[in-house]
Amino acid sequence: MAELATIARPYAEALFSSAGAAAAGLKPQLAGVAALAADAELRQYADNPKVSADQVFDLVAGIAEQQGLALDSKVGNLLRAVIENGRLAALPEIAAQYGALVNGSSGVSDATIQSAFAIAGEALVDVIATLEKRFAKKLNATVEIVPELIGGIRVVVGDEVLDTSVKARLEQMKLALTA
Repeated sequence: MAELATIARPYAEALFSSAGAAAAGLKPQLAGVAALAADAELRQYADNPKVSADQVFDLVAGIAEQQGLALDSKVGNLLRAVIENGRLAALPEIAAQYGALVNGSSGVSDATIQSAFAIAGEALVDVIATLEKRFAKKLNATVEIVPELIGGIRVVVGDEVLDTSVKARLEQMKLALTA
């Protein structure tokens, strides 16, 4: 959604510029608050005209604190500004754009590795090393278990996708046979 990205960009850039050297440390906090903001019930509460911005902020900050997430003052200020401007729904996009800014400044990219089976220990280290050579950048990898892949892996780095799964190969064979 281009409109949401347009709304989120100035917030993400403002936090990034104010964070300076501590930008990477704020990324998990912002992601945690964005996960809270993605909750439909919380957004419904925030959209209620009888509820003040301070009440919404207190609720979100309280939930974050209960989850062990101590908010930095910069993240708290961003959260307050987002709530006061009625942009709570944009917070997940703000977090995504902020993460991209942090990654861009440090030369690291986020990678999602989807596998039909768990990848652990030495095998995961080898996979990440191979992917870093393939994509020619340092990767911050997360692994997701997706049984539908049957076997192999599917890797998403930014807008690039490397799909070596059995499911993808079966789809390619199906297309070749029906063409």
